[in-house]
Amino acid sequence: MLGKLLKYDLKFVYKVVVVFYILAFIFSLLTRLFFSIENSLLFTVLGQIVNGAMISMLISSLINSLMRSWVRLINNVYKDESYLTHTLPVEKKTIYLSKVLTAIICSFTTVVVALLCVFISYYSKENMDVLKTFLKLTAESYDITVIGLLFTISIVIFLEILFIILIGYVGIIVGHQSNKNKMLKSVILGIGLYLATSTLTLGIVYIIGLFNEKVMNVINTTEIVNADAIKYVMIAGIAIYVIYNIIYYIIGKKQLEKGVNVD
Repeated sequence: MLGKLLKYDLKFVYKVVVVFYILAFIFSLLTRLFFSIENSLLFTVLGQIVNGAMISMLISSLINSLMRSWVRLINNVYKDESYLTHTLPVEKKTIYLSKVLTAIICSFTTVVVALLCVFISYYSKENMDVLKTFLKLTAESYDITVIGLLFTISIVIFLEILFIILIGYVGIIVGHQSNKNKMLKSVILGIGLYLATSTLTLGIVYIIGLFNEKVMNVINTTEIVNADAIKYVMIAGIAIYVIYNIIYYIIGKKQLEKGVNVD
């Protein structure tokens, strides 16, 4: 049943997001075409315009991936579709898992599309050499391999996107337990949880810094920062967000299992 739920959830989200994907690919091809024409002010200007349009489409695709995932939860669980959803022989935790997996998959494909579009737009031997040099210097400054650096960045991005997704779901589920102003309460709760959790994270890192001078130097950036301290902060940050995501996933699942007030 999870597979069927996931199929229809993905179909709902991709119905709009795929349009932004196509436009992003078209603008990336035009960017490459216009930038390849040298000594032409007109094509340079056009290249800058379509390049900006490509970036706009990529940002829009990510935003729409998140927004339509949240809208899918609202429509499917609380609006007219909910009358059919709640008659299905499936547990609420399975419905919730499908929504979370949908948001994760769509966010992942959006990042992949973004990387492909950037590659199409800017790839050249010279640019790749500059990128490799930059990554190597950055990795060496952190006393880590290039692969390790890329892996760490990928993990951080994934955890941050998942963090936003889960907070949105918790806000929607808890907000819709009210009898009125459900959407307003959902938005306020979601924003409040994000700000509160982010503040808590800074507080945790600061407390760690009180007992570790090197970590405090990373926070203050007033002295030469030790690479080990930076790695320590990065690892601690990843661990903290893993914990947050687990907590918010459990909260969302438990709150949905309590029951639903259909509009």
